[in-house]
Amino acid sequence: MRFSRQRDIVLNVLQRTESHPTAEWIFDQVKREIPSISLGTVYRNLNQLADGGIIQRIFDNGHVRYDGKMDQHDHFRCIRCQQIFDVHLRLEDITKNIPQDYGFKVTGYALEIRGECHQCQTKETEQ
Repeated sequence: MRFSRQRDIVLNVLQRTESHPTAEWIFDQVKREIPSISLGTVYRNLNQLADGGIIQRIFDNGHVRYDGKMDQHDHFRCIRCQQIFDVHLRLEDITKNIPQDYGFKVTGYALEIRGECHQCQTKETEQ
């Protein structure tokens, strides 16, 4: 995949954030550096980056969010505020018994954990 200045800035914006933003959020950030960029151009670049395996798409209740971190990690979704956080679990802890118990050959996995984030728990105790 050939990199353009626009694609490079879209990727840099995504990789600098700890959140898992929507294309619209990314567009707002990129627009600060490239005022003339269109939302369509941001979508096109995000799709090319995702199709090229450089970023991940996260499907979120009918919306798409993006993740610029391609290391093996999983996600924790807060059921109250809907934020998505990266969590790092050890693959061997999750998959060590799967081949033995089920006869499956594990080549990878994706896991989403749900619950309440620390901030939402704090808000609940304050009320």
